[in-house]
Amino acid sequence: MAKASSFRAYLRSDKSPEEKKLVRKVDFFILTFCCLMYFFNYLDRSNLTQAYVSGMKEDLNFKGNQLTQITTIFTCGYIVGMVPCNLALYYIKPRFFFPSMCIVWAGLTMVTAAAKKPEHIMAIRFFVGVAESSTFIGTHYILGSWYTEKELGKRSGIFTASGLAGTMFGGFIQSGIYGSMNGLSGLSGWKWLFIIDGIITLPVAVYGYLLFPDTPSTTTAPYLNAEERALAMSRVPEVPEQKPISLSFVKRVFSSWQFYGFVVLWIIAGETESFSSNSLLNLYMKASPEEDYSVSQLNDYPTGVPAVGIVSTLFWATLTDYLGGKRYLVAYWIAITGIVTSAMLLSPNASVATHFGAYYWAGSVYACQATFFAWANDALRYEEDSLRAIVIASMNLGSNAVNAWWSIIFYSADMAPKFTRGMWAMIGVSIAMAIWTCGLQIVEGRAARRRLAATEEVMSENVEKQTVDDSQKL
Repeated sequence: MAKASSFRAYLRSDKSPEEKKLVRKVDFFILTFCCLMYFFNYLDRSNLTQAYVSGMKEDLNFKGNQLTQITTIFTCGYIVGMVPCNLALYYIKPRFFFPSMCIVWAGLTMVTAAAKKPEHIMAIRFFVGVAESSTFIGTHYILGSWYTEKELGKRSGIFTASGLAGTMFGGFIQSGIYGSMNGLSGLSGWKWLFIIDGIITLPVAVYGYLLFPDTPSTTTAPYLNAEERALAMSRVPEVPEQKPISLSFVKRVFSSWQFYGFVVLWIIAGETESFSSNSLLNLYMKASPEEDYSVSQLNDYPTGVPAVGIVSTLFWATLTDYLGGKRYLVAYWIAITGIVTSAMLLSPNASVATHFGAYYWAGSVYACQATFFAWANDALRYEEDSLRAIVIASMNLGSNAVNAWWSIIFYSADMAPKFTRGMWAMIGVSIAMAIWTCGLQIVEGRAARRRLAATEEVMSENVEKQTVDDSQKL
């Protein structure tokens, strides 16, 4: 009964009517734009593999692991763009920066339809990676700027789920395009996928230019009045600020426990997502010796992986908010999932149904995206914004830097359908995830106790000072 009452209180919230109204406005304009942006971001990422299994491989004469090489080159562009993009948000209003990046990657996506050989796509995807690197880390920086600790998990979850929805619907979209537009105007269905994907991204950019609210301290959004802007600023701690391009700031970054703790956490977590992020189910089906799947099946069946990811993301994001920010719980779930699903796929007697079941279950590890970046935002809530921006960007940079070569070594397309080496790697990183999370919990707990002690000391000094002043007046 007590738990039920606690859950009802959690749902009701203790915000004032004015604050509730503010949060509704911020939710609508930030989440609609960021979620749409991320939806098309992931739609663009997933369409490469979908195009590959829908005729691009044969039309452009792909050889060996060239698809994996393209993915790696995209990752390199993503890595190059991450820190500069998050630093750019410190100098350029997000309302201008985000939509501009949308337009860049939309244009490059459409150009992909004109590629004549795999090398052309390699060059294009590098620059697509640079442009798309702004979205994920930039949005988490923005979410941490507007939302409180009790609100952040759910919003991060909704944002992450939108990207997974892009992956999921990409399969259905490609299937529909292939069935209805293959051969239209002399273009293959996979080419139409790139063209349409780019075109439908452009209206999102226009929406962002017009209505995205920037950050609480810089917003000029017409739908927020002066009182609401002041309220937005009061909802997050006032922290010291420091210019991000200076030697003292660089020293500050490399002396912070948050930098090492969360960057390594996300490097490990990024590799536990490898089942899904490398589209292994698609490649397993394409190379399967047991079944000959149709183009529609190759596009439709793998959509179950991001579908599981969406449910898992929203569940864990909401649960960890309700439990007061215990984001670390997700790490232990991921560790269990990685070990068990890998063991299922390594079994010499694993059936087709077992393979599908393992890949679908592995989709639940996507929950770490929302919860771990919310965890980092929580841990950096009392630090300067520039440090928070760098740590969040470095988390994704570190993960992608490892993934750039990790996918080639363990999940190359020519290793399908078994990926035996990758399964053992997954077991290793899953164990590492559990161990690192345990250590990070300990360090974070000590830092929280030190901050509380410092706050109490300052309060005590202020009380003593006030007492002395009062006695002098008497």
